[in-house]
Amino acid sequence: MDILKRVLIPQVYLPIIYIIIGFIFYYVVKKILTTVFNKQKKINIGSRNVKRYNTVFQIVLDCIKIVIVTLVILSILTVYGIDVAAALAGLGIMSVLIGLAFQDLFKDVIVGFFIIIEDQFSVGDTIEVAGFKGEVLHIGIKSTKIKKFDGPIMTIANRNIDKVINYTNTDSLAIVEIPVAYESDLDYVEEVLVKLFKELNTKIDHLKGEISIWGVESLGDSAVVIKVAVLTDCMEHFGVQRKIRKEVKKTFDKKGIKIPYTQIEVHNGK
Repeated sequence: MDILKRVLIPQVYLPIIYIIIGFIFYYVVKKILTTVFNKQKKINIGSRNVKRYNTVFQIVLDCIKIVIVTLVILSILTVYGIDVAAALAGLGIMSVLIGLAFQDLFKDVIVGFFIIIEDQFSVGDTIEVAGFKGEVLHIGIKSTKIKKFDGPIMTIANRNIDKVINYTNTDSLAIVEIPVAYESDLDYVEEVLVKLFKELNTKIDHLKGEISIWGVESLGDSAVVIKVAVLTDCMEHFGVQRKIRKEVKKTFDKKGIKIPYTQIEVHNGK
């Protein structure tokens, strides 16, 4: 009975109740916000809008989480007889010191909101910050996470994001340089390429136009280099370039067109 009496005092069970209420309230609010945001995303179905909604949704959730945690802590303090109102009033005296201590955090929050408001980038965009290029995984009120294509993840404070290159807002350009032997008939080579590209225009995904031949790019040491190009969906140019090179190689093999390679001639010094 003594143990039960000790457990049933307000200082023991009320903090637990407040924490549980906080979790339930956060879960309910998250459910409501998810429903609202999903409806809005269906109305504004563009991929850019969807990314922006996801980013704003994450920011709003972070803010709500901070508010709920703060309220739960203040409620628990009142259980232990701490005058929260007096404590908050006392904080006004130290506001300058607190402001100096947390000025970096305030900068992070302000910059984070401006990133969203100005639509500088969203979750899922490919950006480059401080020489680090990758996909945006998360935008929080304090920091942003960017994942490089080969795996590494960089977490950068929002206040340090001053110059951003966003590769997602525009189409990409796939450029392929095709070397052919000097003895090749360039008119015939271009004729073969034109026929091949007509087929590839309907076979390769993510093209935003037709593959075009720009002409002879350079006269190299062992080859004539022909440049071709095509607009693609954002950041899809790498895959398109690989597919074009593969099909060109297969076609040249069939047509007997030589792709030269570097050769080293060795002389016997007798």
